[in-house]
Amino acid sequence: MKKKSTYRITFHNQGKVYEIYARNVNQSGLLGFVEIEQILFGEKSSIVVDPSEENLKAEFAGVSHTYIPMHAVIRIDVVEKSGHSKIMDATGRGEKVTPFPIFTSGPDPHRS
Repeated sequence: MKKKSTYRITFHNQGKVYEIYARNVNQSGLLGFVEIEQILFGEKSSIVVDPSEENLKAEFAGVSHTYIPMHAVIRIDVVEKSGHSKIMDATGRGEKVTPFPIFTSGPDPHRS
C-alpha cells in the first residue's frame, strides 16, 4: 500500500511567512497559481496551544482547496510527518530569501 505524501508549503502572505502542511499540492488550472488541498493541522489533543496555528485553523476553516500565487511560494518540501503550522513575521527573515522574478509583457521596444 502506497504511503500518502505530506507536503510542507512555505509562502508569503500580507507581510508574513506562512508554513502549512497538506496532503496534496498541484499545479493549478489557474495560470500562475499552486493548488493546495487537504490542509493538515497538529493534534487536537495537545495541551500546549500555539496561537499562530489557531489563527491558521480559523483562517482555513471550511476551505477545501486554496490557491497560492506561484511568486509567493518560498519552497515546497515532502516531509515524513506533519508538524505545527505557523505564521511568522517576514521582517528580519527575508535577507536570505529572494522572490522569484515575474516578467510581464510590456511594450515591444522594436515597434514604433
